[in-house]
This record gives sequence, C-alpha cells and structure tokens, in this order.
Amino acid sequence: MKIENTKAQMRKGVLEYCILSILKDNDAYVAEILETLKDAKLLVVEGTIYPLLTRLKNAGLLSYRWEESTSGPPRKYYGLTETGQTFLTELTGTWNELQNAVAVVTQSKNGTHE
Repeated sequence: MKIENTKAQMRKGVLEYCILSILKDNDAYVAEILETLKDAKLLVVEGTIYPLLTRLKNAGLLSYRWEESTSGPPRKYYGLTETGQTFLTELTGTWNELQNAVAVVTQSKNGTHE
C-alpha cells in the first residue's frame, strides 16, 4: 500500500468541506479557491475542482454569477446558497465530532502517539 494514495484519499475526502468553508463569507472565483487550497497545502488541480463545483451546484449548495474582469474575460463567482449554508453548518458539526473521535483513538493514554 502506498502512503501517497492514502494521503490523496484523505485530502479528497475533506475537499468539499473545505470549498464550502472558503465560500462561507464571500463569493470567489476558481483561481481564488485554488489559491486558498494551495496556501493550505491542499494541492488541487483545475481539472479536479470544476467537476466538484458543478456537483455542489447541481446539489443546490452553490450558485454562481458572472462578473466582468478588468484583466481578462468575465469571471464565474461561486457562493453558498441558503441550503449550502445549512449543509456547511451540519458538516462543521460532523467534522468537529470526527476530529475529536480521531484524537481519542490515535492518542495513547500517556499522551504520546504510538
């Protein structure tokens, strides 16, 4: 079993949550979303993000609008819908529970990792 495959699967599993979190307070276009993910060391390529954004939009969690750009073609800005906000709130609760559960399981009784 290759560690890189496991790492990639772990990252992929939280990508939707991260994208929704990025869009929680402000709309963003793809380049901004990718930059935020890259800054967080969640390496994602454009070919991965577009189908994911489409899936989230088709699920009613995201909406988009076109906005003119001073430095090129119009940009497609994504934002959370009301349903997306509710979904993100529920995901955040689940994420916190999962983090706590993983911490309990992975920490030994004397506070060190085995």
